[in-house]
Amino acid sequence: MIFAAGFGTRMGDLTRDKPKPLINVAGQALIDHALTWVSGYGVETVVVNLHYKADMLRTYLVGRNILFSEETPDILETGGGLKAALPMMGHGPVFTMNSDAVWSGPNPLHYLAERWDPNRMDALLLCVPPANAIGHSGTGDFLINADGHLSRGPGEIYSGLQIIKSDKVADVKKRVFSLNVVWDAALESGRVFGASYPGKWCDVGHPTGIALAEEMLGTRHA
Repeated sequence: MIFAAGFGTRMGDLTRDKPKPLINVAGQALIDHALTWVSGYGVETVVVNLHYKADMLRTYLVGRNILFSEETPDILETGGGLKAALPMMGHGPVFTMNSDAVWSGPNPLHYLAERWDPNRMDALLLCVPPANAIGHSGTGDFLINADGHLSRGPGEIYSGLQIIKSDKVADVKKRVFSLNVVWDAALESGRVFGASYPGKWCDVGHPTGIALAEEMLGTRHA
């Protein structure tokens, strides 16, 4: 599932007339950068959630093998959005991916899938060391210990990409909720793990991220 329902308020005027996933970065819409990695991995069922300027995104993606989960009348946050989309996705673990980041390096879905162990994990989050996180400020989100267990604290940055067991999301009784609700429960039982991405990752959730991403990709011209 690709999260694309948000209002993109940090983008200011750039999202006044279009949703954030349609902002151009290095000659491609942001959502196309995400879909390139998804296609490269070979995901069969792709769901994109919609809310803000939903018709624009739906029209842009028409004709592709994509299912849409439109959130109305209210946006459902990450957990609620995923829960609402689960009937389209079947049972078992799913990828979730933000649409406002650009990557440079190995396919992040491949990298994560190679490290997924359903016997030990309810969720596996792909994190980025601060030195590899372009355009991101802050002290980090998670610490990864020697065996891969996660704990909250200043360390690596959550990239917005994870594998998570769908039943853990479906079990939440709320309609609107953050994925943090699921993570917190799994953290208590020691079943949230992290993998550290070896490539570069750029946060394009704010206007300055566009130039930074293009510079990272080598497409920025003076």
